Amino acid sequence: MPSTLVMKDLHVSVDSNEILKGLNLTVNQGEIHAIMGPNGSGKSTLAYSIMGHPKYKITKGTITFDGTDVLALTPDKRAKLGLFLAFQYPYEIEGVTVFNFLKTAYTALKSENGASKDPKDQKAMTSALEFWNILKEKMKLLKFEESFAKRYLNEGFSGGEKKKCEILQLASLSPKIALLDETDSGLDIDALKIVADSVNKLSGPNLGVLLITHYQRILNYVKPDFVHILVDGVIVKSGGKDLAEKVEKKGYGWVTKNDGEGG
Repeated sequence: MPSTLVMKDLHVSVDSNEILKGLNLTVNQGEIHAIMGPNGSGKSTLAYSIMGHPKYKITKGTITFDGTDVLALTPDKRAKLGLFLAFQYPYEIEGVTVFNFLKTAYTALKSENGASKDPKDQKAMTSALEFWNILKEKMKLLKFEESFAKRYLNEGFSGGEKKKCEILQLASLSPKIALLDETDSGLDIDALKIVADSVNKLSGPNLGVLLITHYQRILNYVKPDFVHILVDGVIVKSGGKDLAEKVEKKGYGWVTKNDGEGG
C-alpha cells in the first residue's frame, strides 16, 4: 500500500509571525506534486516544517505520515519513516567526502528502529565496499562521474553540483516521499536539465515528490501530476500542469483574482 503524507489545517509561525495559515495537502507515494508561489508565500516553510526544523513552530493542525503523528518525532525519526529534504542552499562540510557522508547517513537510516531486513542493506551498513557498489549503481543511473563521491561535501561545488549532490543523496537513501526545496534555484539551463533528468529517473511508484519551485521552467522537464499555488500561507488553487503554464503567462496576481480551489 502506498505511503501517504497528509497536512491538515497547518498553521506555522516563525519568530511569532504566522507564515502558513491553514494549509491542507495530501501527497501519495508515486505522485509528483509541484508547489508554486511568490516569494514569502510559505513554500520553504512548508518543507522545513514537515522535516521538523526547530525554527518553525506548528501552532495548529497536523502532519501525519502513514497515520503516524510526525510532529511528535525528531527530524532523524522522520527521515527513518521515509521522508527526505533536499535543501535549497546545501551546506558545505570540509574534510568529509561525499562517500563518507552518504555511508554514514545510509547506515543511520537503515540500522535503527525497524532496520531494513534486505541482505543488501545489511551488507552495505557494515561494509564500505558493499556501499560503494550501491553508490556506483546510483551514480551510473544518474550519469555522475565516480570521482564525484571522492570530493568533500559541497566544498568548491558549483550551484549545479550542489544540487546534483542532493539528488545523489536522494537516490542513495531511497525515501518514500522527497521534498525538493527550489532544486532549480540558481541553475543554468544545462544544470537544470541534468537535475530534472535525475528526478525523472528516480520517480516512480516507490517515490512521492513534493517539488517546491518559484518558476514553471523545471516543470518543462519534470511533469507533475498536481500543481498547487501557495499564496499568503494557503493553497488557493490546485490543478494540473496547465495551471503552472497559466501562472507563468499571467503571474500570481491572476490566481488571487480567481476563485480558489483549496488544497
